[in-house]
Amino acid sequence: MKRFRILILIGTVTGFGFYSTDIAQNPPLSSSAKTHIAHIENGLLNRVAIQGEGAAPMKLSDRMGHYKIPGVSIAVIEDGKIEWAKGYGILENGKSLPVTPRTLFQAGSISKPVTAAASLRLVEEGKLNLDEDVNKMLVSWKLPSNEFTAKQAVTLRKIMSHSAGITVHGFDGYAIDQPIPTLQQVLDGQPPANSPPIRVDSLPGAEWRYSGGGYTVLQQLLIDVTHETFPALIHRLVLQPAGMTESTFEEPLPPNFTPRAATGHLRNGTPVKGKWHFFPEMAAAALWSTPSDLCRFAIELQRSFNGKSNRVLSATMTRQMLTPQIDHWGLGLSVEGEGESLHFSHAGATIGYQAFFIAYANKGQGAVVMTNSDQGLKLSDEIIQGIANEYGWLDHDQIVRTRVKVDPAIFQRFAGSYRDPETPELPTLNVQANGSSLLLSDGEDIQELLPESATKYFLLDGAEVSFVQDSRGAATDLIYQHTDFTIDFKKMP
Repeated sequence: MKRFRILILIGTVTGFGFYSTDIAQNPPLSSSAKTHIAHIENGLLNRVAIQGEGAAPMKLSDRMGHYKIPGVSIAVIEDGKIEWAKGYGILENGKSLPVTPRTLFQAGSISKPVTAAASLRLVEEGKLNLDEDVNKMLVSWKLPSNEFTAKQAVTLRKIMSHSAGITVHGFDGYAIDQPIPTLQQVLDGQPPANSPPIRVDSLPGAEWRYSGGGYTVLQQLLIDVTHETFPALIHRLVLQPAGMTESTFEEPLPPNFTPRAATGHLRNGTPVKGKWHFFPEMAAAALWSTPSDLCRFAIELQRSFNGKSNRVLSATMTRQMLTPQIDHWGLGLSVEGEGESLHFSHAGATIGYQAFFIAYANKGQGAVVMTNSDQGLKLSDEIIQGIANEYGWLDHDQIVRTRVKVDPAIFQRFAGSYRDPETPELPTLNVQANGSSLLLSDGEDIQELLPESATKYFLLDGAEVSFVQDSRGAATDLIYQHTDFTIDFKKMP
């Protein structure tokens, strides 16, 4: 996704109407499912609890208003099946159509694990090789060679685990009134593409660095190998066998899906011009789906991992997909835990939409949250924590941290602007000393950094921020760490 989850950003209360629509009840929801739903709707939690500072559970309706989020859709996996799915709110601000379990949202970077599954199926069919130089398989375009590729080849495995050294973190897509580039124009950064050329600028295999550009190379590779359009090959290899009948990579969105598509919204609740953006970078960001369909994808991986299904991948290949390759990343998915706590996840964000999915490989549990808002990941964190608490997920208890008192004079050392020189697409982080508080902003939204020590701080979403100082005590770096990634932001002069 474009921005990761840099901040749990602050919103303000607004007067949204609150609608909810149950999934078609055939069969009806069980009494236990209804109880779970009621508890979750009134029991959202922050990922972090502060020792000695009790915080009351939060209501979903209140949090939607707080973040200015018009619509949310949720589906929950229990005992290896979808136990319930429910929609909340509206498709578009100023209108009345409610979100239902069949409402479609842009899934953003959750496109990547679906693309990875299609790629691995072609590996099983002998049409691709996980560890061969991708330039040997690319036909209509080649990844330019340089001093880095001369030492280490870019392979399918490295692309899917974000360790290929390929540039371009993510994509903004194209508004309805903008010209749409071809895939090769995107790959080479040529007009009307709005992103830089996709190239190798570090040694493949040396480090983890998220790259939507790598998945765009993969998109071209899959087209070259199958001689199909990208939406058609993904439908054939993954969507159809997984039973994802309400999902598509087609751009523009087909007419039969359009009436059920939620409109994207900016952080202030304003609808995106033209409702949504288009993404020729399909493998990285173009999937439209529902929480129920993404649950079906997760359930298929769970069943395959345990040798109970091979509709998309064999058990052997699924286990390889869910094996960490580098920094807790498997092939297309973040992978954490082991044994019964082994779980896989991915977040997604496009202009106007944010989503998150998580599932346990061995426990038959999981959930998907999709929203039509640029603030959706903040809410999804709270929803997921509420679901985890309600269903007793392993390794997902609230993190308890202790806030300590720090001399506010120290905060002045850290004040300033920080950038990641290796990923210029990420926002500049601004740190401000404000009396007895230290505030972190990305230029649009602000959150307080809560001190664990003079140099180590935490946010309520589970992120940690540490400051590195030189011999004189002046800050040189801001290290931002969140679950499955770490980013080193350098202090600007």
